[in-house]
Amino acid sequence: MILSIEDLTVSHGENTIVDNVSLTIGKGEWVALVGQSGSGKTMLSQAVGQMLGPNLKASGSVVYQDQNLLQLSNQEIKQLRGKAISYIFQDYHGSFTPFMTISQHMDEYLQTHGVKGKAQRETMMREALLSVGLDDSFTKRYPFQLSGGQLQRASIAIALLLEPDVLIADEATTALDSVSAHRILTLLQELQQKTGCAILFITHDWRHVVRYADKIAVMKDGEIIETGSKQQLVNQPKHAYTRQLIQAAPTLPVRIQEASKS
Repeated sequence: MILSIEDLTVSHGENTIVDNVSLTIGKGEWVALVGQSGSGKTMLSQAVGQMLGPNLKASGSVVYQDQNLLQLSNQEIKQLRGKAISYIFQDYHGSFTPFMTISQHMDEYLQTHGVKGKAQRETMMREALLSVGLDDSFTKRYPFQLSGGQLQRASIAIALLLEPDVLIADEATTALDSVSAHRILTLLQELQQKTGCAILFITHDWRHVVRYADKIAVMKDGEIIETGSKQQLVNQPKHAYTRQLIQAAPTLPVRIQEASKS
C-alpha cells in the first residue's frame, strides 16, 4: 500500500468530526471518497497532509513509506507535501497570491522542492500548463486575469508538476464545464498510468466515480460505512445510505461491467 490510514480521528474539542476511519490506497489505485456535504471527507483528506486548522486535532496513523505523517514535524511534512503527496483543492482561489504571476507561483513551488536549474523549471512549467490546456501566455498572467476554470486548471498544473506518489483531489472539477472536467480527469488518469501514482478523489459526481475509480469508500457522519471495488459497490451496495446516494445520481447506469477504465 502506498498510503494506509488507520483509526484516524479528527476532533474539535469534544466534537468528533472524523471517527476512527481506516482506509488503504494502493500504488496506482484510484479511490473515490463519496458522501454528502458535511460527512467529513475534506477533513479526512486534510488530516493526511497535516493541513487541519489550529483548533482541530488528529489522532491515529497515516502511514506513507513507513512514516506516520501525523508524527512528522512541520518542516518534514512540508517537504513531503507537494512532492510526494500533492493536493488539488476545491477552493483553488486560496492557492494563489493575487500579486504573483502564474509562473512566479510555479517557479517558487519548484524551487521550494529543490529544482534548482532555471531552464529545467521553465520547461517543467510550460509542459505542466500545456497538459491542462493552457499555453505559454498564461505564465505571465495574474490570477485575477484568469477565469475560474482557467485558474482551477492552473492549480491542477501546479499539483502535477513533480509527479507525486499520491494525489488528493478534493472536488477538483467543481468550477469546470463537463468537457473541461473530462479533459482534466483524463489527464489525471494518464498521469496515474504513467507514474503509478495513487489518487484519492473526493467527489459528489457518481458519473466520474463510475468512469475513473477502481475502489469506492462511502462516508457518512464522519465514518466510512462501506468500501469496495467500483463494480461491487455500484452493482451490489450493502448499506442503505449507499443505495440512496446511487439512486439519487443522475444518468448513472443501472449496472457497470468489469471493463477497464476508458
